[in-house]
Amino acid sequence: MAKKQKNTEKVLRITLVRSPIGYPVRQKATVRALGLNRINQTVEQIDSPTLRGMIAKVSHLVAVEE
Repeated sequence: MAKKQKNTEKVLRITLVRSPIGYPVRQKATVRALGLNRINQTVEQIDSPTLRGMIAKVSHLVAVEE
């Protein structure tokens, strides 16, 4: 019998707290790639090194909760 594995992946809750208007196009694209469109919109993403890198690039625009 196959054992069920528990979902042990960490989930990050990312909220857009500042507008990307006035910032470089690459930062705007990163915010969109995170799934954020509007201020105060929150998305949940599975934690990964790629995601952490994206958050680091736009850390001044987003708030992150684990």
